[in-house]
Amino acid sequence: MFTATLIAAGRLTPNTLADARERLAAADCTPMTLAWIDEGDAADLTFGSSPDAAREALENAFHRIDVVVQPAEGRAKQLLVADMDSTMITVECIDELADYAGLKPQIADITERAMRGELDFEAALDARVALLRGLDEAAIDRCRAERVTLMPGARALVRTIRARGGMAVLVSGGFTRFAEPVAAEIGFDRAIANVLEIADGHLTGTVARPIVGAATKKATLLEYRAALDLPDTATLAVGDGANDLSMIEVAGLGVAYHAKPIVAAAAIARIDHNDLTALLWAQGIPRAEWVD
Repeated sequence: MFTATLIAAGRLTPNTLADARERLAAADCTPMTLAWIDEGDAADLTFGSSPDAAREALENAFHRIDVVVQPAEGRAKQLLVADMDSTMITVECIDELADYAGLKPQIADITERAMRGELDFEAALDARVALLRGLDEAAIDRCRAERVTLMPGARALVRTIRARGGMAVLVSGGFTRFAEPVAAEIGFDRAIANVLEIADGHLTGTVARPIVGAATKKATLLEYRAALDLPDTATLAVGDGANDLSMIEVAGLGVAYHAKPIVAAAAIARIDHNDLTALLWAQGIPRAEWVD
């Protein structure tokens, strides 16, 4: 048994669900039940076979509707491993920090290329941080206060998973000075990120080793999955950039969130139109049970 969850907060209609059911039937997916999770927001269509055919039939078939196809069993997740920049928060912290040094366009271009998978992540991080050499340390706290905004739905996603007995870990290729307070504000159990090196109140232009990148993100998911003795299906990973691909590919449900093309193409699920609460509906959790 499989479930196709259609998500379009405030915009989902019975006609759309009927159309989706017909598309599943035409793709020989053996559609079965149809039920609202929250009327007008999200609904489940269960079907008996061919999940890949179901994805092909439903994804991109409807305007501004996200579709998550997965096995019906094991939808509720007990471990969330999440990226931070442009996933749990709305900005790329290094780009915003660069603005305080008058270097945002130059550094943002490198960030974009790295997140698209066009540059090696570690080399790109070193290059960007080197450009920030000499920046006053006070700019970090100012940037966090003035520029960092939580992604809509971040608190509800993390706190609901934890309230249901799960664990949530923030793993960022960004920096601890941003990740630790962001993780605390949202409600994560732990934050893992890179350490900007500072001397005499100024950035040295270097990052402490080892660098937190794609390998760390994947290893973190596998480590906590083993420590919690969870099956693969109980894990959820979400991110937007190329350095998130490794963890997305090993998660039970790997989600590309408003992601770069290389990530969207590889992930088993995409959220392109809704906020992070879509990942609660994808687990079959109605709004009345969200914790925020």
